[in-house]
Amino acid sequence: MPSGLVALLDDVSIIARTAAASIDDVAAAAGRAGSKTAGVVIDDAAVTPSYVTGLSPARELPIIWAITKGSFKNKLLILLPGALLLSEFLPGAIIFILMLGGAFLSYEGAEKVMEKLGGAKHGKTVDDVIEDPVKFEKERINGAIRTDLILSAEIMAIVLNEISSEPIAATVWGRGLTLALVAIGVTVAVYGSVALIVKMDDVGLHLTKKASSTAKTVGRFLLKAMPKLLATLSFVGTIAMLWVGGGIIVHGTHEIGFDLFYDIAHGAEYAVKAATGPLSGLLGWLTYAAISALIALGLGFAIAFLLHKVLKFEGNGH
Repeated sequence: MPSGLVALLDDVSIIARTAAASIDDVAAAAGRAGSKTAGVVIDDAAVTPSYVTGLSPARELPIIWAITKGSFKNKLLILLPGALLLSEFLPGAIIFILMLGGAFLSYEGAEKVMEKLGGAKHGKTVDDVIEDPVKFEKERINGAIRTDLILSAEIMAIVLNEISSEPIAATVWGRGLTLALVAIGVTVAVYGSVALIVKMDDVGLHLTKKASSTAKTVGRFLLKAMPKLLATLSFVGTIAMLWVGGGIIVHGTHEIGFDLFYDIAHGAEYAVKAATGPLSGLLGWLTYAAISALIALGLGFAIAFLLHKVLKFEGNGH
């Protein structure tokens, strides 16, 4: 009996260690795959504050919470099951979904560039007369959730693509846990950061009313820093969209046998690496990223022209 009990406990310990190792593998795979989504995450974090800009401060956090709940539903209830079905029965489609997402990011980035250069904004903004604030707020939330669905689909596709060669991807549950970890982590990181960002000016205003000179100084700094931070986020988000979107297009077209973009981007990268010294790795990567962004910008301009000039489509805008 003791030997049987010892054997049973030994088996349990082996199962526990195996499960723990599997969880570690999932966490490690999620971390590696999640890092590849940085550009899309930055874009998401940069775009979301615009949905509450100009609205009542009292409505900022409720709006962000509503968008956050929509994002969780997008990732965990819609995209996760769909991603698992695709990876199980139609894995070849993932690269085309990636390229569709890359084209969307290219279009979004190009539109932002055109707006900065004086182009028209598409869709209603807070600068327009708002006759029904409740309806407008609902439209903003729905628009944010729709945008989140597209960006989240891109994140899930990137993760699936990145873990395809990982041991953990051999099972459906491994892929599912990895996708779920990335989905939850990204959502919390993005919308938690956005909540802090949009309330920064309120914190600053509160501090300026304190008796302490230090608190007032910090408050004034936060009030001055907020517009610059939002502008920086917008700029970085645009660059990230173009870099990631272009990189996806370069990689995707190479995967399906069209090598022109891949050869140009990587040819320039290798040439820069060969011509530079200790910084060859960084400069080579920057060259590849810059060319990828230019490819995305060209593609985005073409899509924007087709949508707005040929098809006369007017989007909701950010």
